[in-house]
Amino acid sequence: MKIKEIIVVEGKDDTTAIKRALDADTIETNGSSIGDAVIEQVRLAQEKRGVIIFTDPDYPGERIRNIVSSKVPGCKHAFLPKAEARPKNGRGIGVEHASTEAIRLALKEAQVLKEIFQEEISPQDLMDCGLIGGAGSKARREKLGIKLRIGYTNGKQLYNRLNMFQIPKEDFIQAMREIIQEEHDA
Repeated sequence: MKIKEIIVVEGKDDTTAIKRALDADTIETNGSSIGDAVIEQVRLAQEKRGVIIFTDPDYPGERIRNIVSSKVPGCKHAFLPKAEARPKNGRGIGVEHASTEAIRLALKEAQVLKEIFQEEISPQDLMDCGLIGGAGSKARREKLGIKLRIGYTNGKQLYNRLNMFQIPKEDFIQAMREIIQEEHDA
């Protein structure tokens, strides 16, 4: 499987994991202090082939994602659920720990953030579904992020990400029905 876009990752271990999963080129940020040279590489890659940002599902990974996407608009975004980014020993979190299947799926479902969108999901919808401001809301957000493949977020980030990716309200409702049913069955 060959990926046309160039994948932005955090480091060489991520590159190794991606190359084990498929044929792809990467740009490594080497941490969250992203220099101008790296940003220029990403800009050129975006112009020539397109870019997929694929960082770890943690705070530093989100920071890198935000820096790159704010300086290079139009990049696609791939997300891994935290559970798929943990090693067998349970220490650490990162793309480098994901299975080849999880990496392939995340890259296959990469999405472009939309800057112009019609808001469909409201903050009240998030409250009504128990995604913000209540006991168990963090766990529900994590499950929703996995089902919709948009990554884990806090409440404010969830609202923004649902709308930036233009997640249709019916997809949001269906995912929440599944989550509630799973909770009921547990």
